[in-house]
Amino acid sequence: MQPFTRKVIDIIKSIPEGYVMTYGQIAALAGSARGARQVVRILHSMSAAYELPWHRVVNVKGEIAIQDDEARFKQNLYLSGEGVVVDETGRINLEQYRYCPGSAD
Repeated sequence: MQPFTRKVIDIIKSIPEGYVMTYGQIAALAGSARGARQVVRILHSMSAAYELPWHRVVNVKGEIAIQDDEARFKQNLYLSGEGVVVDETGRINLEQYRYCPGSAD
């Protein structure tokens, strides 16, 4: 496994319940500021195998980026169940719910 992939998996696993991170934020922390699409691929291909909390990853606007209606509903449901407020447009307030590892929350 590539070091970037391992770091991405570790970062995603570290997102606590009730918080989210963005694809780009994860990529930057893993060492590739322009690797957001790689994070998407890793989530898509490895979520089940590594039991990743995929639902805690959103786009830079705080939106649920999944296009599939059933998966969007499931992500919304999981986040809401953890106390994350998802508005009617599928957007999350990143100022309130963004997880920043190493910072005082």
